[in-house]
Parts: sequence; C-alpha cells; structure tokens
Amino acid sequence: MGSSEGVGTSSKQYGITKPISMAGPTVYDLHRTLELEKFLAISGLYENNEEAAKREEVLYRLGQIVKHWVKQLTRLKGYTDQMVEDANAIIMTFGSYRLGVHGPGADLDTICIGPSYVNREEDFFYTLHDILANMEEVSELQPIPDAHVPVMKFKFDGISIDLLYASISRLIVPEDLVISDITLLHNVDEPTVRSLNGCRVADQILKLVPNVEHFRTTLRCLKFWAKRRGIYSNVTGFLGGVNLALLVARVCQLYPNAVPSMLVSRFFRVYTQWGWPTPVMLCPIEENQLGFSFWHPRKNPRDRSHLMPIITPAYPCMNSSYNVSTSTLRVMMEQFQFGNKICGDVELNKGCWEDLFEPYSFFESYTNYLQVDVVAADVDDLRNWKGWVGSRLRQLTLMIERDTFGKLQCHPYHHEYMDTSRQSAHCAFFVGLQRKKGEVVQEGQQFDIRGTIDEFLHAVNMYMFWKPEMEIFVSHVRRRQIPCYVFPDGYKRLRSSRPTSTRENHKSFPKNEVSGTEHVERIRKRKNNDGLGVREDATLKKQCSSIPEGRGASSSASDSQLLSSSEQELGRTESPEPASNSSGFTSVTSDSGSSEDIGAVSMAGCAEDNTRGVDMMTNNGRFESSTYENGSGTLVKNRLTSSEGVFPHELQVQLQQNAMLGMVLDSTGNVHSEVVQEPVIRHALMFNNNCF
Repeated sequence: MGSSEGVGTSSKQYGITKPISMAGPTVYDLHRTLELEKFLAISGLYENNEEAAKREEVLYRLGQIVKHWVKQLTRLKGYTDQMVEDANAIIMTFGSYRLGVHGPGADLDTICIGPSYVNREEDFFYTLHDILANMEEVSELQPIPDAHVPVMKFKFDGISIDLLYASISRLIVPEDLVISDITLLHNVDEPTVRSLNGCRVADQILKLVPNVEHFRTTLRCLKFWAKRRGIYSNVTGFLGGVNLALLVARVCQLYPNAVPSMLVSRFFRVYTQWGWPTPVMLCPIEENQLGFSFWHPRKNPRDRSHLMPIITPAYPCMNSSYNVSTSTLRVMMEQFQFGNKICGDVELNKGCWEDLFEPYSFFESYTNYLQVDVVAADVDDLRNWKGWVGSRLRQLTLMIERDTFGKLQCHPYHHEYMDTSRQSAHCAFFVGLQRKKGEVVQEGQQFDIRGTIDEFLHAVNMYMFWKPEMEIFVSHVRRRQIPCYVFPDGYKRLRSSRPTSTRENHKSFPKNEVSGTEHVERIRKRKNNDGLGVREDATLKKQCSSIPEGRGASSSASDSQLLSSSEQELGRTESPEPASNSSGFTSVTSDSGSSEDIGAVSMAGCAEDNTRGVDMMTNNGRFESSTYENGSGTLVKNRLTSSEGVFPHELQVQLQQNAMLGMVLDSTGNVHSEVVQEPVIRHALMFNNNCF
C-alpha cells in the first residue's frame, strides 16, 4: 500500500533543518495508530470529564486565593485604596497540563505571577504559606525555597500542586498577560526567569510542531513508556516531562506528516543513533541584550560537559537535561534500543504495543545495589527529608563516576519503597551498580567508594531543615538481599530465565538440614570449571529474615549466605540500631563473574580486601582498616559513541548538521568533564571486581 506523501502537506519548514521525510501514513500505519490510541485509553492515560472539571475548579479557587493575598499585602505595605483595588495576581499553568498531555492523578504545575512589590522570599514563602497552611483544603504543604526553581508543593482538595512565584517589574498584573512578551524579563532575577520559562517553553513547543494532536498522542505514549521503563525522573538524571516533550517535538519536525504510530517508531530510530552530545534544538538559539546566560558551550565552559543537551526554545535557551550523567545516559540508550527493537517487531507484525510498555525489572537487572534508607520522626518530616535525599542521588552517581574513573556505573532508581513493618517513618531508594562493560579486569582490583559515601552523607546532612530524628543509612546489598517489601506482592519472584542446569545447581537445602561443606564444595567445583576459585575455609551460615529497625536490609531466611570462617570466629553481635548517618552495611565479594548471585557475601560489620581477608568495622559504622589497590584505569571521557547500526543516509546527514551548532571539543575530540566536588575523608564501601 502506498503512502500519502505530499497530500495535504505544507511547504513550511519546522525546525533548524529540512525534514528527513515528508511521507504520510499508509493504511497499516493508520491501523497501528488506532491500536496505539486504544491501548493508551485502556491503560487509563486520559482524564475523564469529572476529573477535568475538578482541576478547573481548583485552578479557579487558587486564583482567588492569590488575588486576595496580593490585595492584603498591598494594603499592609501602605499603598492607596485605588492601588489596593487594582492589585492583582494571576495563576498560569505549565508542564503537561499546558501541553495537553496530563493524565489522571498528575501533578498540576502552576505559577503565580504577581506585581513587583510582592517578593518571593518573605511574601510568598511566609505570608502565602501561612494562608495555605490554615486552609482545610490544603494538605502536605512543603516549601522548597532553595530549589533551582523555588517551589511550594501541596495538595489542594486532593490534587497535587507545584506552585512557583514570579514577581514581574509591573505594579499591576493584567488578567490578559501575554507570557511570551520578552519585556516580562526586564529587571527580574534568574529564579524568576526560570519560573516564567515553564509557560514560555510550553507555548513555543506547541508553535513549533507541525501537528499538535499527533504531538500530544506521541508524547503521552512516550511518557507512559519512560515511566514503565524506569527512566522518567529528571531529578535523578533521566528524562522529565519537558525533556521528552522536546525530544518528541524534534521528531515531529523531522517527520511532519507522520501519524503517532510512525512518530513513536521514528523516535527510537532517531535517538538510538543520535550522536550525543550533539544538541537537540527546535529552533536557533536566540541571543538577546537582556544579559541572561544561555546555553553556549563556546563561551560557557560548564556547558561543554553536558552529555545529552536538549535545548529549550524560549529565551534564554537552556539545556533542560543538564542532570544527565554518564551512567544515566547509558541506561537511557539501552532503553532506546529496547524500544527500537519492539517497534521494529510491531511494524513487522511480530509484536504488539503492550510489549513496548513491559515494566522494567530493576531488581533482576543487577547483582549489586546501594540501598539508601531514609528515616524520620513522622510522615511530615519524612516527606521533606526524603525529597531532599532523593534530589541528591544524582550527586551520588556523579561522585561514584568521578572516584572510580567511570569504571563503576550507577543506575539510580526513581521509585521509593516503604517498609510498613517499621515503627518509624521510613522509605528506601536503590541504586544499581555494575562494572563498565568492556573494561579489562585486573586481578585484585577493587572499587573503594567508602570515602565517596561519606562525602555524600556529609552533603546530605547539610539540609537546611534537618532535625535530629532525620537519619540516612547507605548499605551495599546483593540481589538476594533485596528486602521483600520492594516487591509488589511482598515476595521475590523466581527467575524463570535461568537455564535448567543452573537451576539444578541452586537447589536449596532443607531448612534444618544444611550441609555447609557440601554446598561450598558444589560452588567450588562449579567455579573451578570457569577457572575461578573459592576459599576452602568458607562455611554456610543462615541469616535471620527480619530487618532490624534502622537497618537498610538483610537477606531473607531462604537466602543462605557464605561467610568466611574468620567472621564466624569474631562472633560479632549486631545492635538493633546502626550508628546515625553511617554507611551501615558494606562490601560484597564473589568469585563468580556471572550475573547470578552465587558467591561469598560479606555481611554487616566486615569487608573483604583483595587478599580475601576480613577487615572489621567498628561499632560506630567506620572501618578500622582496609586495603585499597587503585587500578591503572584512565579517565573516561564524557562522550557516548553512537551505535554501529544501519543509519539511513538522509537521517545521518540531517542529524550531523546539528553538530555544528553546539558543542566545543578539545584537541582530542572529547568533551571536558566537570568535577563535582573535591574528595574528602575516605571511608565506606569497597567492592572487588569479582562482585560484578
């Protein structure tokens, strides 16, 4: 069936380059689009009329509150009665709601725009905060004045609200304010510019795409995909709503006559082969005389370190994805490859759309994890504390990349998990760990990240609103030690993908008939077949399934752990509470290089060095001694080499044109990396290469 190329199309060019293809959809493309839209509707991604009406009502009531607030402040500040009467503030939306892609239960991104004499520091974060705190409709009120974009988070009549504030250089704010007017940026600070740009960017995106409805359906689909695949979290270094919107909009420009099913497929086709750090831009970068900094790697050295630049289209143009690290870019590229494969199967009628949205099995993807336990006195304190800790996980990723020269890669997972069996308010975050693929493993080489963890804990404890009951514990756990409360049904799934022969080698012993010698001998024989050895003096010891209060994790009763005999002789008794804000659990060691967790595990209170000896940890959570041998690794460059897949010539030419518009490389063709912080005192986690 032929395509409808050239039918009903416009000669207008969208974007900074010519489109890759003007082809329209075939009958099969239209059919696949109907199937996709039906799947999205069944998945509950569309808001019903009742929910939409409630959002409109909440927006109206919020608007009335800020109008009354500004009039009250105008009177208190001594202005005339006429000024009090004319005083005004308005509420505008941005993000998914303004783009028209929000779904049921989504946050409502809003900004209050007020006059020049109403400031953010006192009037917004104190006076308005107190007004909202005394309202019955408002709950979970959380001010975050020190954020990159200062915000108040709360629920209004059950709807989650993110409220920003912008004080513009006008005495009276008109109801019909034109947000795209560049004069709004006169005489305002940079936080105000960043706040206003949410609305301005959304409006520009909708102006720069050929077909708004096709854009919306495609974006709705890919947001759902990113959430299911675990890469929808700007704060941890993945993609947020604005990042995805810009990526989708660029694909819409490159294929202006494509329908959503085509655009989803082209999205993965383009970005699996995109030559990062070539920037994604919807329009040329605008320079203005207002003096605000904008993304310009030739002038700004910091911009040269950005790995995945996705540039906003409104002045001042900024990189919306500056949070991306080497590790998170790796994870996203893997997921783009996954999506590209599934879409290829769908186009060949070998797969269905449901396959694209298969949930990512994070806890089956790595052998080693960091568990970050966050504890507070009550749920209100926990809400603030975990928000702060979650926002710093990206820094932990960057620190680990820096201190291991990029050889130890991290996957911070954006989900948070709560252990309801604990008496204190608690939640946990997890970070997957793996050695960089392709690295030459040197015998005895270790990843010593103990100082990295201490540096991270020190930075987290600088929280402005910290209270003594707020605690954080960082521990290293193997896959088998993952606590059961992270799984939907409260228990771990059996891995069906394991070969039959491997499953037979992992038969569990009867609960009261454990033979340590037989088990160790079985492991030793299996590993010797791979050219690896295991300690002869290791014996089997079972671990209690309960999780001590304040501890990060422990293994379940069915997960037997292999401990060295020297640890058993020490006979250390664990206290029910770890030392405050310490990296409570430590290292893991295994002689197996396979993905299955079959090796020796060093539990809380000890760490194994490269000679397989055990270093004892003191009661305050610090190590008395350790052995660290730094490998001869070189600094990994902040650049991702594109895949070697077949790339259509037209697409290659169009994408390469973007390279001239942005990045400045050094003499070797590499992007300079940015040092996060200077290293400080060294203590905490230690990994052998054999752990991975």
